[in-house]
Amino acid sequence: MRVFAIREILILAGLAFLPGLGQAIYFRERVSWQSPVPASEAVTVAQAQSWADGAIWIDARPDEQFVREHVPGALQLNEDHWNELLPQMLVQYSPEKRVVVYCSSQSCNLALEVARRLRQEAQLKNVFVLEGGWEAWLGAKK
Repeated sequence: MRVFAIREILILAGLAFLPGLGQAIYFRERVSWQSPVPASEAVTVAQAQSWADGAIWIDARPDEQFVREHVPGALQLNEDHWNELLPQMLVQYSPEKRVVVYCSSQSCNLALEVARRLRQEAQLKNVFVLEGGWEAWLGAKK
């Protein structure tokens, strides 16, 4: 009887493990703990604010969040409308400016992806991800 219970437990544990394994394989490129922001590519709210007009703020959040509220003067650039929004952003860009990309929170990967694409596809320099994202911005306003 005891061997039977142990075998059932192992079978159930194995079956419970399979969906997680499948998701980890399917989403392996988007797992947040796999892609931390290197210190050289991260910026705090205070640092970014100190750049004043020398910074371009990019909101990588979905449309409805951007429309509801965003950093004053921020431009919208997200994955959903990349091709339409990138040219509008590039009009505002100049090489001496720093680009600060943010999304909802520290655990959000949207800013990481937009920043990566700005560096690789648009060949921009001085692209940073805001530590803590929108939540950090709201916390700094208080």
